[in-house]
Amino acid sequence: MTSAPRGREIAVVAFAQTDHRRASDELSEVEMLMPVLHEVLDRTGLKTADIDFTCSGSSDYLAGRAFSFTLALDGVGAWPPISESHVEMDGAWALYEAWTKLLTGDADTALVYAYGKSSPGSVRDVLTRQLDPYYVAPLWPDSVALAALQAQALIDAGDTDEPALAAVASRNRAAATANPHAQLRGPVPQGDHLVHPLRTGDCPPIGDGAAAVILAAGDRARALCARPAWIRGIDHRIEAHGLGVRDLTDSPSTRLAAERAGAFERPVDTAELHAPFSAQEIVLRKALRLGDDVDVNPSGGALAANPIMAAGLIRIGEAAARVHRGQSDRALAHATSGPCLQQNLVAVLEGEAR
Repeated sequence: MTSAPRGREIAVVAFAQTDHRRASDELSEVEMLMPVLHEVLDRTGLKTADIDFTCSGSSDYLAGRAFSFTLALDGVGAWPPISESHVEMDGAWALYEAWTKLLTGDADTALVYAYGKSSPGSVRDVLTRQLDPYYVAPLWPDSVALAALQAQALIDAGDTDEPALAAVASRNRAAATANPHAQLRGPVPQGDHLVHPLRTGDCPPIGDGAAAVILAAGDRARALCARPAWIRGIDHRIEAHGLGVRDLTDSPSTRLAAERAGAFERPVDTAELHAPFSAQEIVLRKALRLGDDVDVNPSGGALAANPIMAAGLIRIGEAAARVHRGQSDRALAHATSGPCLQQNLVAVLEGEAR
């Protein structure tokens, strides 16, 4: 069980993100990130020197150079020396590392950030580097083709059809009309088939963006935020690397992570799901046992904005922000990495009783 032990409560106390755009050619990664870092610190009144631990998530493959994350530290301020770490994954996993750091008592505050610029290259090709290097990657199946395999498996199993997939995409982007940071808002044509059965509207937009959150423990969290979003549980699980040995219509790793995080102990009122493709929301709803009474992706989700390496952290941030605003009492946040929902993280956040 990866729920927080008694005596050390940890919460998300602030969240900020960029306005997500198709391209930000005029900005470096540091220039894109700095306003977000300033905003999230300003929300709490903290200075860089007040942060006990910093952890980031990004991908050298997107940047096209090794150890590119070290350049982003210019935006944080690495002098005087700071306690810092990095994961070559979505920022949601950086948040998990920061959470464990605070659990140990070695830190009371943590800054977590993530960023990705997808516009300079072909994301569909870059993501093939995640695949099994011996049997799958040499075939170069791109991320959309693999998502289409998953969608077709769901259709063949009778779990969905193309009109239902279109409805998922439409609902998410309609919700995004209230999100000023979303890249796609309101009605978006489904378009032609990109890879059958997925149409353009079933796929996420390609874009650049960044996000950051601040974690704090105990009374420090209460001092920094009027209504902290307490992390009652968080867990992540992974499935087999080989696509051929998986049932793509189900996500047992998501279900197990949710169980270990305590998501099934009591109903949630909100769920922010990292489902870049419309068919993946079908899989996740089933695995997480989400009924129609749960507000799913009120931010618009990854179908409205999908900055690679930051979209999962944004799901946690958006869920936390609803708790901060009093719009949610118990929210679930989900992040994914790898092809066809291979690795999944689930967090449960709660606000104190009002």
